[in-house]
Amino acid sequence: MKLEHHTQPEMTLEQEGKTLLIVDDEPIIRDLCARALKGFKILQANDGQEAIELLRQQTIDVVLTDVMMPRLNGLDLLRQVKEETPDQIVILMTGYTEKEVILQALKAGADEFISKPLNLLQLRTTIDKILEKQHLRQQLTSLQQADKLKSEFLGLISHKLKTPATAISLFIQNIGDGIMDPEDPGFRTVLGMVQAETLHMEHLIQDLLYFSQFILNDKPAQLQQIELGKITRQVCSNMEPLATAKQLKFEVKIEVPFSAEPLNLDRERISFILRALLDNAIKFTPEGGSILLEGGLVDQDAVLRIRDTGPGIPKAELTKIFSKFYQIDPSNTGQVRGFGLGLYYAREFARSMGGELSIESSQSLGTVATIKLPHN
Repeated sequence: MKLEHHTQPEMTLEQEGKTLLIVDDEPIIRDLCARALKGFKILQANDGQEAIELLRQQTIDVVLTDVMMPRLNGLDLLRQVKEETPDQIVILMTGYTEKEVILQALKAGADEFISKPLNLLQLRTTIDKILEKQHLRQQLTSLQQADKLKSEFLGLISHKLKTPATAISLFIQNIGDGIMDPEDPGFRTVLGMVQAETLHMEHLIQDLLYFSQFILNDKPAQLQQIELGKITRQVCSNMEPLATAKQLKFEVKIEVPFSAEPLNLDRERISFILRALLDNAIKFTPEGGSILLEGGLVDQDAVLRIRDTGPGIPKAELTKIFSKFYQIDPSNTGQVRGFGLGLYYAREFARSMGGELSIESSQSLGTVATIKLPHN
């Protein structure tokens, strides 16, 4: 295979920090391509099988592969990659005369072709263009997802607010029409029901304002040195009145010191996680029950566990609880406060800080939520 040399263009924004895998059974070709593509993080594979192993071990932005190779050739590599990861960019190095190869590659989903003999300027330009296309596709997908989320969220808000708003509206209309007599014993009962619906609506609006901050603000985690024990106690102190109102026993047991050094965390996100988990524990634990928050170091992780004596979560529901807008109604009331976003964002935020959130639960035995965050 021949290479034609031209002056190298500068790196574009789409290329910076990208990983490129060069797959060819000729070491000299791999080396020359690598030299021509300075600025990328370059990985090399001798054949398709080695390439598959590398792709399963780490994230690779672009696969640049020859066609004719031992063990696993370029076409079979393309098919396998697209089957496992349809969005993976794969560029084939081939000749214009190999029409059958090109047709097969197009059917298999090849993103682009580089003609042989290789022209280094063409090589860099092709990769730049394909990365730019990918960037635009990702932006479009992000906008479509945001639009879908907005529609789903607005629909959920409409559904959630409709019932209490209708009850309050009918009550006021009946009073205005003289249908209801304030002296009637039943009036007090209906009034109590309407007051409950008003409180329910107030909670929904509070949740809406709170969640909208995070839904509309899609910035990456803002990591800073934070004392996890201190911020955990602050959130617990803010949530304690809600537990007291339900006559729940609320205990906080955090090792002192929680960790020898502060952790790299996002203050808003760790506060959100704790608030969401405690809010669920308080919401679902019946009066007279208990909630225990424990914190300490386990190996190299800072671990927080929140245990409650609520009704627990059925096994069939556990796989769904982290889905967006999904809500559990253990008492079958049909009126669960909230929007089903707490656990979804709590897990996303934990992962954005290098941690993990898991939930264990059994019916009638309560629930345990565990937050693990890297100590180093």
